[in-house]
Amino acid sequence: MRFEEIDLFGVFVSPISPMLFVAWMVALGLRRVAARFGLLRHVWHPALFSFAVYMIVLSAIVLVSARWGRYG
Repeated sequence: MRFEEIDLFGVFVSPISPMLFVAWMVALGLRRVAARFGLLRHVWHPALFSFAVYMIVLSAIVLVSARWGRYG
């Protein structure tokens, strides 16, 4: 597994930065879907649940990109 910096207009960006942003957008969408259907009312701590979903999504993105993505 090899992660290299991304050259963005002469600025080197860590490869985790875009992954963090994509995971945040996916988790935000999942949170909105869960709120729309009332699923967040059934969890003990909604903020902790949202953070856990974010971490799961981020972990999945990192694992997929390490295995099959351009960073591998």
